[in-house]
Amino acid sequence: MPFIEKLLGISIPIVAIIFVLDIPLYVTGASLFNQQYLAIFWALVVALIFLTTPASKKSDVTNVRWYDLILAGLTSFIGLYVTWFYPSIQLSLGTTTTFKTVVGFLAIILVLESVRRVTGWTIVVIILVFILYAKFGYLVPGVLRIKGLTWSRLFSQLLLGADFMLGIPLRVAGLMVFGFVLFGNVIMRTGGGEFLFNVAQSLMGRFRGGPAKVAVLASTFFGMLSGSAVANVAGTGMVTIPLMKRVGYSPIYAGAIEATASTGGQILPPVMGAAAFVMAEFLGISYPTVVFAALIPALLYYLGLFFQIDLQAAKGGLKGLQKRDIPSFKKTLSEGWIYIIPLIALIITLFILFMPPGAAALYSAGATVIATLLTKKSRSVWTWGKVFEILERTSRTLFEVIAISAAAGFVVGIVGYTGLGLSLSRVLTKAAGGSLILLALFTAVTSTILGMGMPTTAAYILLAVLAAPALTNLGIDPILAHLFIFYFGTFSMITPPVCLAAYTAGSIAKAPQLPLAFRAIRLAIAGYIVPFVFLYAPSLASAINSSKA
Repeated sequence: MPFIEKLLGISIPIVAIIFVLDIPLYVTGASLFNQQYLAIFWALVVALIFLTTPASKKSDVTNVRWYDLILAGLTSFIGLYVTWFYPSIQLSLGTTTTFKTVVGFLAIILVLESVRRVTGWTIVVIILVFILYAKFGYLVPGVLRIKGLTWSRLFSQLLLGADFMLGIPLRVAGLMVFGFVLFGNVIMRTGGGEFLFNVAQSLMGRFRGGPAKVAVLASTFFGMLSGSAVANVAGTGMVTIPLMKRVGYSPIYAGAIEATASTGGQILPPVMGAAAFVMAEFLGISYPTVVFAALIPALLYYLGLFFQIDLQAAKGGLKGLQKRDIPSFKKTLSEGWIYIIPLIALIITLFILFMPPGAAALYSAGATVIATLLTKKSRSVWTWGKVFEILERTSRTLFEVIAISAAAGFVVGIVGYTGLGLSLSRVLTKAAGGSLILLALFTAVTSTILGMGMPTTAAYILLAVLAAPALTNLGIDPILAHLFIFYFGTFSMITPPVCLAAYTAGSIAKAPQLPLAFRAIRLAIAGYIVPFVFLYAPSLASAINSSKA
């Protein structure tokens, strides 16, 4: 099925661009419901998942099985059904039919199977727990008890309800995250990745502990565009960890630096593992407001990491790279200045023209294309093969975020529909006895546990509906409460026992993973302290509220 896979891989970004820029409105004068676009976008991505991601690790990646074809076909049918009939579906959301029930049940199976294939069983189990709670919540004692839904109502709502599968998480992924994924792939696949890494080396390579500082700076650059701490470790760590070991860092310390720096990329604007866009949507505030609130704490986190690396290098007598191994900053800038143009375009479109984030990212991707046509060297990268490669790479990068966002919609919808968020908030508040510091500690532990093993976006969505309300009920500014739970959910990536970023760094560094994780915690100590500063910083809340105005 290579032809169909390639066709889907190319079609997904094209369909997304058409809808993000609302081209149907300009062509036909009529705009579609977001749910119509999200249904077909989800269907295309998940169909490609079934055709390219085997059902088990033992399966042959190149051999598409008959059941993969059936799953891809059912996914396409559901996507087309919702897209074509959604205007009439919306008028009858309150009624259930056998057909809606069956289609909803199939959608749940397809969502869970797509998530299992790209992330494993952890998120699947969590989603199943919420679905079972929505059905059998009347059996739960105490304040968490609910009336419970019928199967027919539950299945149809999970698919067709505006706040469920086709709700906020998938809307953010399809309308905002997609643009930044495409933007990142255009930059990285046309030479921008090499330029950013060379800038990091030329700026930091000559200082003591240079490779470690290169790792931090490179991970900062890549982390701003990456939606995954693990992917960030795997991408930059393959280069930076061997460099650090070569100048004298121990394998544990080298891996810990990379894991800490890469995880920090998830709290650094503009992308923040896609959480910046989701947070703005949840809180009903502008994207620049989220960036303003998150930027300074993230920079302080990296500043603390730099100081620790520098002190360790001084203590161990570790020197920088040799001069012959350091690229010239002037030469790097003269050869790669064109990649500064799309970054300027992103700043202008987001913070001066106030464009929607997804559209701003697409225009910045267009600026990258134009910029690469300005020099002969960068112009030569453009072939039809390169265009198709970028489109297909973008589609595959979306696998995890789209599959998880659809599943996360189930959680958000169920929590809102059943009132679970308010109930859990009351439980936490009562357990803390009205003490802010106790509630903060309970929430931090809960956020770390719920975030373990989960990608940044999924962890934040789960915590936003379950843990954040408890803090806001005690008078904490909503954005500070959300940043609090987001930090602890994110740093579960280096917090044992399920610390995927530390495990990835350990495999590259050939170091024992748990000692590496505990070293990473020490390096990232600012990330565990800053969230508590949020709660006791009324001046920060005032500054944020001023920026809203």
